[in-house]
Amino acid sequence: MQITLLSEDSIRLEATAGPLTIEAPSAERSYSPFHMLGSSIAVCTYSVLQSWADHAGLDADGLLIEVEWTFAEDPHRVGEILVKLVWPALPPERRSAAQRVAALCPIHGTLTHSPSLTTEVLAEVTA
Repeated sequence: MQITLLSEDSIRLEATAGPLTIEAPSAERSYSPFHMLGSSIAVCTYSVLQSWADHAGLDADGLLIEVEWTFAEDPHRVGEILVKLVWPALPPERRSAAQRVAALCPIHGTLTHSPSLTTEVLAEVTA
């Protein structure tokens, strides 16, 4: 699997042989926490779609997932996320089902229904 950093606010996931790799167009482009967030959505979405495709007898070859986000200014954070499924082999009559299946990704669900978030400061590592 390969994740390509397309810009400061987008990534592409492609199924490739071998271990997960992260590619950037230049050494100056770093893999930011925002890229990590987009990658988590892409990998999760791909895994549920691949499983569904296998079960439904669909060809998932060529499936690409692109994730784009825009920033909210106050406070600086991700304001919107767009997940694009590029799936040339998917029959047109299965597109709405694929969209529903993609929404079953647990990361999608986590972001749709925000969890509580707590930060603790500790003096030492706990077991």
